[in-house]
Amino acid sequence: MPELSQETEHGAALPPFGWVEVTGPSMVPTLYDGDQLLVRYTGRVRSGDIVILRHPLQQNLLVVKRAAERRPGGWWVLADNPLGATADSNDFGVVPDDLILGKVRFRYRPPEAGQRSPLALARWVLSAARPVFSDRSASRRLRAR
Repeated sequence: MPELSQETEHGAALPPFGWVEVTGPSMVPTLYDGDQLLVRYTGRVRSGDIVILRHPLQQNLLVVKRAAERRPGGWWVLADNPLGATADSNDFGVVPDDLILGKVRFRYRPPEAGQRSPLALARWVLSAARPVFSDRSASRRLRAR
C-alpha cells in the first residue's frame, strides 16, 4: 500500500501532525460537528482508517471520511452517517492516493455551551479526548450495500 506523502502540491514539507476541525454531520456517530482532530500526515492508510482528503471534485475543500476499501486507482471512502445527505465515493468514485492527506489519530470534543451541571461536566471529562482507531467492519458495511 502506498504511504502518505509528506509534501504539499507546492513541494513544501508537511509537518508530521496537524489539527483540523470537523464541520457537518457526515461522520456521526464517530465524529461530531466541532470535534478537533489530530491528523498524522505520514504512514500507511489501511481499510477502516478515518482519513482527511481533498474532495475529488472541489480540491480546495478538505473532507473527513472512512477509507473502506482499496480499489484500482485509489481508495473507496464512505461517510459513517447512513442518514446524512453527504458526498462520499458513492457520489464521486474512487479517491486517488495523492488526494489522501492523512489519518485521524485522536479526537478532542470541546464542551457544549450550557454544560454546567457536575454530571454533564463529568461525562465531558470522561469522553472529551479519545484516540481514533480503525474500524475493520467498514469493508463489511461496503459489501452489504
